[in-house]
Amino acid sequence: MSLAEALAAFLDHLALEKRASAHTVAAYRRDLEFLLAYLSEAGIAEPQAIRTSHLRAFLAEQHRAGLSGRTLARRLAAIRAWFRYLLRRHGLPADPSRGVRAPKTVRRLPEVLDVDEAIRAVEIPVADALDLRDRAIFELLYSSGLRLSELVALNWEDLDLARGLVRVLGKRAKVRVVPVGSHALAALKDLAEASGRCEGPIFLSRRGERLSARSVQARLRLHGLRRGFGRRLHPHLFRHSCASHLLESSGDLRAVQELLGHADLATTQIYTHLDFQHLAQTYDRAHPRAKRKGMASPGPSLAEGEPSKR
Repeated sequence: MSLAEALAAFLDHLALEKRASAHTVAAYRRDLEFLLAYLSEAGIAEPQAIRTSHLRAFLAEQHRAGLSGRTLARRLAAIRAWFRYLLRRHGLPADPSRGVRAPKTVRRLPEVLDVDEAIRAVEIPVADALDLRDRAIFELLYSSGLRLSELVALNWEDLDLARGLVRVLGKRAKVRVVPVGSHALAALKDLAEASGRCEGPIFLSRRGERLSARSVQARLRLHGLRRGFGRRLHPHLFRHSCASHLLESSGDLRAVQELLGHADLATTQIYTHLDFQHLAQTYDRAHPRAKRKGMASPGPSLAEGEPSKR
């Protein structure tokens, strides 16, 4: 099996058996094609000829080219997944990616809106049908912490307006049911009444087609400019804000994990660091003997792999 054939088989496995999204498959393809281009230049034509030294040299070259530790870690994760597949399905004798490590990277805290900003961001004046649709979009993003891909895939059949629930198809085709807040419900009911529809896509474009993710991003960016926000509004900002505000109020990490559809609790734990940062900033502002003014950062170090000091 050639390198190209091995890659094609793996991508088919992701799409057909793992039911990964087209976006996920494309991301794996991009990362692995960089490796295949490097290996081809090195004269390696089949997976059996790949050695650990080749992978280390590839990552070193990518690092010298200026790629961040986060990008290299993602590419190494794709490489490991590819070799695991080849071991299981195609009899690869050994996994050359074992023992290979990407450079450590500092994990960036996700940006969030404060509560007042979030309310101002979703409460838009409704002058026409597009405003009505956009308000329902923004309210639902903040209310239920949906991913952008999950939002645009919603159909009216996924909504239970009477019970205030929405069924969401998340990553790896996992279905979860999450609550919808009262303001988002009101906006969705207004949209349903105005559109006269109870089936098919919830959010439509001007041409009556399912609204694209790019269109949602553009509308939200335009809305932020019109309302004078000092930062760019984007869908994931609402998801982060929803999670952070829920965790800050409840402290229930497991519930937030279920709401967001995170497979791993460690992914959700980033919001505990946000909570710590908020606490430290409040302390700096309010405590009469804080003596912390001018410190570079109130939060703990967030180097990847470091346990929380909260």
